[in-house]
Amino acid sequence: MKYLMPFLGLVALLACRGKNVEGKNMGKEIVEIKKENTSQGVDTLSQEPRLKTFKGLADTTFVRLADFSDGFAFDLRYATENNFLKAKVYDCAECYTRVKTAKALIAANKDFLDKGVKIKFYDCYRPNSVQYKMWEIVPNPQYVANPDKGSIHNKGGAVDITLVDMQGNELDMGTDFDYFGKRAYHDNTDLPEEILANRKLLKETMESHGFWSIRTEWWHYNLSAASNDKVANFKWECND
Repeated sequence: MKYLMPFLGLVALLACRGKNVEGKNMGKEIVEIKKENTSQGVDTLSQEPRLKTFKGLADTTFVRLADFSDGFAFDLRYATENNFLKAKVYDCAECYTRVKTAKALIAANKDFLDKGVKIKFYDCYRPNSVQYKMWEIVPNPQYVANPDKGSIHNKGGAVDITLVDMQGNELDMGTDFDYFGKRAYHDNTDLPEEILANRKLLKETMESHGFWSIRTEWWHYNLSAASNDKVANFKWECND
């Protein structure tokens, strides 16, 4: 019996070492599989959703802009109370446009990105029902389009935008969004050179991609190709 106990202890020790070696080899195998998958472009731990394409979509289809480009910034003011209405009129912050508007915006933003800046959105497509809400709060055609006729925002062809640098800092445009006064006019040249240069960059680039501006708002741009589209009341879903 005195010779059997050391023998049994040795067997147990070898068995434990075998399990440890097996466990280490198994861990090594998992790491190697992970490395192999990663080398093939597959991340087994997390996989970023791919951007959508416009293939098969009609130019008049409404799309969520962020699904087709990750190169924009957003500050959708009408989903907050930080706007001239002092009221939240969108249930949630989303930027939708027609496909043709989205294509033009992505093309324009590519030019901006080449210059180290990008588009930041204050407003995009606006359902006609929201236009009526805005009209109830501010029934003044100088500031809000009459909802009976609708605006190009209601057609998915207008955006309110500014430019930001790659750190998200807004370029100085002279006024905040929805500032209603002469300082916001495009033809006001009595402004510092930096502001005039920033507005010029925004305006000339947008116009080169089929957009046109209005005299009194440096932030507002309409897509010419959307002028004859119908006023819409499409409403996007809000995901809590």
